[in-house]
Amino acid sequence: MKLETKYLGLTLPHPFILGASPLASNLDRIRHAEDAGVAAITLHSLFEEQVLRYEAGMEAHVYAHEDSFSEAGSYFTKDVDYHYGPEEYLTHISRAKEAVDVPIIASLNGTHLGGWSYFAKEIARAGADALELNLYYLPRVSDESAEIVESRLEEIVKSVSESVDLPIAVKLSPFFTSLAHVARRLENAGAKALVLFNRFYQPDINIEELEPTPTLKLSDSSELLLRLRWLAVLFGRYQMDLACTGGVHNRDDALKAIMSGADVLQLVSELLLNGVDRIGVIRREVENWMEEMEYESLAQMRGSMSYCRAPNPEAIERGNYLRILQSWEPGNTLTETQ
Repeated sequence: MKLETKYLGLTLPHPFILGASPLASNLDRIRHAEDAGVAAITLHSLFEEQVLRYEAGMEAHVYAHEDSFSEAGSYFTKDVDYHYGPEEYLTHISRAKEAVDVPIIASLNGTHLGGWSYFAKEIARAGADALELNLYYLPRVSDESAEIVESRLEEIVKSVSESVDLPIAVKLSPFFTSLAHVARRLENAGAKALVLFNRFYQPDINIEELEPTPTLKLSDSSELLLRLRWLAVLFGRYQMDLACTGGVHNRDDALKAIMSGADVLQLVSELLLNGVDRIGVIRREVENWMEEMEYESLAQMRGSMSYCRAPNPEAIERGNYLRILQSWEPGNTLTETQ
């Protein structure tokens, strides 16, 4: 059984990789991930805010930029204690490369040009095999049009891709008027892969203290449906690779994502909940199922349920929508299908 796949120019033995998370925050965890069988490791992100602090100092960062960003760090307080500063992050990349044999994918997180190109070059020098740009942004002002937002993201990708020889993956949110059009713009700007999707960590509200409260809810399999939809739509339309992140927790989730068009699967929440060794368990279960179904390779299965393999995807999409709405009756529990 051939589970081999390609992602960002890397030939991987299988599609299961570690997504950006605390699971790669130190060398012991990185070695454990390799021992558990991950095909590649995505490091936790270096945030734009950290780069700004590095370049301009804490005071300039706090007063000039404190309301400018919308990451899970949207509601970071002024005294956020980042795990690594920029220089420590570069050192971490170098040490990770020395510690393991699997590819190391670095991650930059932000929404403005700033020092991204400079740090992309430093990340390349540190030895990273690829770079993931986490473009996390939530427009909040009425005069900021979709064109302005998309052009900014395109400019970031173009600037970074022209600065380094590293293959660039772009991690997106699903909240675009025309995601397929944005994907084309990012591909033209130099992106080699799309990672679907970023998760917005919505703050709660403390009604007594009258302040936002950071919250974290790990994903579950129900979040996979949105990923399946867009993997299936985007597969076969571009030269970019497709990564699925969010909602893959078991064998069936993995199979659905691959059938929809994913080249790799980034696992985080399942591993945080049940340990990194789960990645090997799920991989073996996928391999066993494929053997039972007489698949010869992952490539044979990938994209088999995508829209480009359907004779009339628009009719299927609309028909499924109507069928779901018209079949509902009080007391029924409906399950959305792709």
